[in-house]
Order: sequence, then structure tokens, then C-alpha cells
Amino acid sequence: MNKKIFLISIIVIIIDQATKLVIENILNINESISIIKNFFSIHYINNYGAAFGILKNFTPFLLIISFFVLILIYSNMFNFKNNRRNNFAFGLITGGILGNVIDRLFLTYVRDFISFKIGNYNMPIFNVADASIFLGVILLIIAIIRGDDKKIEMSNKNEN
Repeated sequence: MNKKIFLISIIVIIIDQATKLVIENILNINESISIIKNFFSIHYINNYGAAFGILKNFTPFLLIISFFVLILIYSNMFNFKNNRRNNFAFGLITGGILGNVIDRLFLTYVRDFISFKIGNYNMPIFNVADASIFLGVILLIIAIIRGDDKKIEMSNKNEN
């Protein structure tokens, strides 16, 4: 892992854990603060599952999956071009995964608090780590679409 990815991961973990700690100290479980009426609020919950609350109470399994994904990401990140977007993407994903792993390891649940409502639909409540993972995945999809997911081989470069 290069230093940029490592640094971005550390920053994501710090912001994630700090925001969770702040929310945990100002709100009780299931308490909300409306930020933008009928659209955005801070709603503190403990999520004992994965995204959308699936696999509830399967913390050991979720930890195993998280470590497996981290290994998969680490083993594939070197196949991508070394550029700002890709480094940022891998840093966001790694930091996000580790932010939620920290919660699962020490608390057995993940602290979620960001809540959006669009019309009558309440989106699943999430946290900074989840948002980081989502944004990182979007950036990697863009990299793949633009062809930045493959490093140019030195031998191919010399042939041209």
C-alpha cells in the first residue's frame, strides 16, 4: 500500500470514529436532530448487521467478510494505475471498511447516524465509513470505465 492510500485511510478512520463519538455523546439511541426538515437529519442508531440491517447479529461473519474484502482490495490495488483518483478511492474504501471493523470489534455493532428522506422514502441510516466506501467504489467504477484499472505493462510500452 502506498503512503497516500495509507494516509487517506487513516484520515477516514479518524473522521469516522470522531463523528461517531460526537454523535454517541450528544444523542441517545433512536434520538434525532432535524437538520433540513423532511430531508436530512442526524438519527443515532446501533446497527448490528451490515448495509440495510441485513445479517443482523452475525458480527463474527461480518468481520471475516470485512477482512476478506480488505485482502482482496489490497491484492488488486496494484493492478490499477497509480493516480490521484485511484489512490483516493482505495484510501476511502480501506478507511471506511476499517472504521466499521473498529466498531464491530470493540462494540459488536456499527454506529450509524446520517439519515436522508427523499419524498416518502427513508434511506437507510449510514455513517462516514459507509459514505467513504460508497464514494470509493464509485471512483473505482469510473476508473474501470476510463481504463485506469490496468497498469500499462513496460514491455507493451516499449513495443510501441
